[in-house]
Amino acid sequence: MKKKIASKESMLTLRKVLSMIGRYRLLLLFSVLLAGLTVVTQLYVPILFGDGIDQIVSPDQIDFAALGGILGKILVLIIVSSLASWVMNMINNRLAFHTVRDIRAKAIRQIQALPLSYLDSHSAGDVVQRIIADTDQLSDGLLLGFTQLFSGVITIGVTLGFMLSKNVGITLMVLLLTPLSFLVARFIASRSYAMFSKQTATRGKQTALINELIGNQKVVKAFGHEKQASQQFREINEELRGYSQSAVFFSSLTNPSTRAVNNVIYALVALVGAHRILAGQLTVGGITVLLSYANQYMKPFNDISSVITELQNALACAARVFELIEAEPETPDEKAALLPQGGRVDIENVAFSYDKSKSLIDGFNFHAAPGMKTAIVGPTGCGKTTFINLLMRFYDTDRGDIRVDGQSIRSVSRESLRKNWGMVLQETWLKNGTVRENIAFGKPDATDEEIIRAARDAHSWEFIRRMPQGLDTVITDDSLSQGQKQLLCITRVMLCLPPMLILDEATSSIDTRTEVLIQEAFDKLMRGRTSFIVAHRLSTIRGADQILVMQAGRIIEQGNHETLMAKNGFYTRLYNSQFAGALPGPEA
Repeated sequence: MKKKIASKESMLTLRKVLSMIGRYRLLLLFSVLLAGLTVVTQLYVPILFGDGIDQIVSPDQIDFAALGGILGKILVLIIVSSLASWVMNMINNRLAFHTVRDIRAKAIRQIQALPLSYLDSHSAGDVVQRIIADTDQLSDGLLLGFTQLFSGVITIGVTLGFMLSKNVGITLMVLLLTPLSFLVARFIASRSYAMFSKQTATRGKQTALINELIGNQKVVKAFGHEKQASQQFREINEELRGYSQSAVFFSSLTNPSTRAVNNVIYALVALVGAHRILAGQLTVGGITVLLSYANQYMKPFNDISSVITELQNALACAARVFELIEAEPETPDEKAALLPQGGRVDIENVAFSYDKSKSLIDGFNFHAAPGMKTAIVGPTGCGKTTFINLLMRFYDTDRGDIRVDGQSIRSVSRESLRKNWGMVLQETWLKNGTVRENIAFGKPDATDEEIIRAARDAHSWEFIRRMPQGLDTVITDDSLSQGQKQLLCITRVMLCLPPMLILDEATSSIDTRTEVLIQEAFDKLMRGRTSFIVAHRLSTIRGADQILVMQAGRIIEQGNHETLMAKNGFYTRLYNSQFAGALPGPEA
């Protein structure tokens, strides 16, 4: 049953690859025509050699004039065949490159359309493995496949035609014995594909682990986790070794097995041909031609079987890439792209959970008037950041609705919605590029004056101007301190000046003195803008118009700082714990 499933998957993947290749029908046609020309010119040479041998009757009876003409024809055919083969290989290279380029581009576009839930459930290393390494393996397999398959199939057909013209009986014998090679190759290929699939999946796990260990090497060293990390890698490496050995073992059986069958066929042709010569039904030149064609006829089977390893590996890799490409994208946007302008936000009976078997946010209701500053507080895991993800529509609600200025965010395009939100997170992200490119990420046409003004407001200009090339300094994610990276992310929002703001622990990596300055800048930025602030340091949100106190996905208290302190409830205990050193007790 498993073999049948693996075979069906392999054929389905092959059809998908062929559909991608079908876009380049003209190149494919030229490749097939040139393969035909190469094969015909190569296969006509044995006939000329046979004719040449028949011109040598004895040492005293050699027709040198006829022999010279035959040799001249052979030379011309060899030159034509070589040129056609060279051009065909160039076309095959181009065909393989364009096909893999299209597949990789489609995979990259798909990542932009995938919901965050997919990326949450697949490691970054595995996704990178699919787009980079797996498509490279596919490219190698396609190149070999085009070169060997086209020429091989045409060689088989043309050879049979030439053999029939020489001797029908021997040709039919060869034809009847041919399925033995197919059966042997298919028997082995069905087993090797399953092994290559496991090998490719394990290689993705290995890439993900390496990516994890390199990206978090400081944590690994700080906690003395080196031995455990090495052991974890050894286990995956051993698993990969096992699958790789099995895949190579099965696939390596193909070539010698088919060669053994083909050698038996070759011997039978020689035996039957010798008998025909003795019976006067065949000449020495004729048996030479038939033996040459028997070898030529069987050679494509050997060539094709020799690249089965690469083809099976390529199809296994292609299956992983297509699995990514065909993953369910996020729900499409409505055609309407209405832009929220006033900044009123209404949350109506919203429910959401990452794991649908476990409730996270349920029965969430509240309203924020335009220009209102709303702070969200609560213990870790209560749903604060999840609520922000829902506002930005990184995830869609399971139930209920979120409205901006009376417009459901589901009926607004994600792009238009997000352009109206400015977002600064606790986790920073910078791309490899200049300081200018990183700041102008959301406003590429910004002038230097605008960038510098935003940098001054965000208090990042001081360290930017001290850099070797100022705004033109090329930075990476590791070339700045965490505080400097966060200042650049704040500058990015200062430049865009969106009508609504989300600040999720936006000053968590900044020193207290700079935080005071940043807070002043934020107060200026938030003036007249609807703002949502997630904060653990409650002293920073005392001036909020309303504070939502969350616990277990619900709002348990709501009001401004003075109102909540007067209630002497959970917020009061949470606030006092940051100054008295005591943890808040359970909610009454």
